[in-house]
Amino acid sequence: MHVHDFTPTSSLLGGTLIGLSASLLLLFQGRVAGISGILGGVLNPVAGDVGWRASFLAGLLLTGGMLGRVFPASFAALPGNSSLQVALAGLLVGIGVRMGQGCTSGHGVCGMSRGSPRSLAATLTFMATAFVTVYITHHVMGGAR
Repeated sequence: MHVHDFTPTSSLLGGTLIGLSASLLLLFQGRVAGISGILGGVLNPVAGDVGWRASFLAGLLLTGGMLGRVFPASFAALPGNSSLQVALAGLLVGIGVRMGQGCTSGHGVCGMSRGSPRSLAATLTFMATAFVTVYITHHVMGGAR
């Protein structure tokens, strides 16, 4: 995404929906909406604790699928990114999630809103890493698009 593609309205709407879903999960289930933890609970199930996790994940996938049908350009691949690059990036994110003991949704959305010092440190770390990565790929390696 380029800066000229930024739209405040869709960003505000997306942020509102993320905050609403995290708030509703906390209100009705007493659970934090950390996606990596939710997925982990499905992959390593505990009796009586899988239903809400599977429902939450299904909601994410179904909503993304519906968005892709209504607004196909939302999922358009960036030119120059191969499937291997995308898979490698996903793997690296997964490794980072395990190392940080939580993901951007768990730390950045839920932890920060609760004032968690651990989440503040994690969020500052992954944001700084993202900034450095973008700078290197766009300015040092010449990958600016």
